[in-house]
Amino acid sequence: MSADDFDPISFLESAVRTPSHESPDEMRTLLVETLEAAGIDVSVDDAGNVLAERVGEEDGPHVVLNTHIDTVPPHVPFSRGGDENGDGDRIFGRGSCDAKGPLAALLDAFLTVEPECGRLTLAVTPDEETDSTGAAALELLSDEPTSPPDAIIVGEPTGLDVCNAARGRFQGTVSVYGENAHAAHPEAGVNAIRGAAPVLSALSTFDTDEVHPDLGAPTLTPTTITGGAATNQIPADCSFVIDRRSVPPEGADEFRESLEAHLRTTAPESITVDVSLAERETPFLEAFETPADSTLVRTLREASGGEVRPFGAATEASYFAQAAPTVVFGPGVLSDDEGAVAHAPGEYVDVDEVTAAASAVTRTLRTLVQ
Repeated sequence: MSADDFDPISFLESAVRTPSHESPDEMRTLLVETLEAAGIDVSVDDAGNVLAERVGEEDGPHVVLNTHIDTVPPHVPFSRGGDENGDGDRIFGRGSCDAKGPLAALLDAFLTVEPECGRLTLAVTPDEETDSTGAAALELLSDEPTSPPDAIIVGEPTGLDVCNAARGRFQGTVSVYGENAHAAHPEAGVNAIRGAAPVLSALSTFDTDEVHPDLGAPTLTPTTITGGAATNQIPADCSFVIDRRSVPPEGADEFRESLEAHLRTTAPESITVDVSLAERETPFLEAFETPADSTLVRTLREASGGEVRPFGAATEASYFAQAAPTVVFGPGVLSDDEGAVAHAPGEYVDVDEVTAAASAVTRTLRTLVQ
């Protein structure tokens, strides 16, 4: 197969038929074999990233195309048909829109455009839905990359809109400490669960005046709670997990420090409060924003006809945006009028959107590197 023979829809059908919810290995093999069949040199680094390049004869910008091959469980089998009314042409199945549909579009553009100046890099990561160890290990995102990127397109389901910003996501634990006592004599101890009540309430008064012009206000949500060791004992400790959806320019450490200071001022004097961030091997996905008037945003918007708006979820674009202007773009949607689409049992992507996304990225690359 030559690059001219590549069919993004046939590839997408094969990709959705390939389970990647437990391991990306089989999907990685499909991608590598597809690139090799098109005559492209491809490599897999130690972190499991699939890497391929096309280099022009003259100096020019370095444009990176990125998405991921892993999916959330459970696997949803492939099917193809119309919408709920029987209209249109849709591919159903796990990963159809998140993110094998975007992968098919980016791959088509990568194989179609032969750069005259600069270079194109395809960098496909293996674990975006979990710890993002692949993206964190990419050489092109290191402190001293061999060829620093100038523009990056991250494939995710945006409905062909150009998403130039997104909230970040941090996870932490708020721990509340008191003192054990017999439940028959509660006054002899300090009840950590009772002490947690004003601390939980204080979440709603944290940074209420912080509103981003495009992303809106950050959110801070308690999600799980634990406490106590025995039913007849005053609990000496209690903790709850918090989910933070951040906006620029807040970083994870800054958030932890400011939240801990805020909660300590609201807790009873007899209660101790600590805030810790979840342990993870890779950095948290922090919020990012690429200026709407940047060359990348303007070029892709003109090519796609979509709106410029924030993306509705945290992605590995967070890592890429620290290296170069970054946008999130692709076919499919996170949800539609009927409810959830990505990660849901009825996940789908419209075939026309996949071809439209491929065309838009192709036009953008031709503007940037030809």
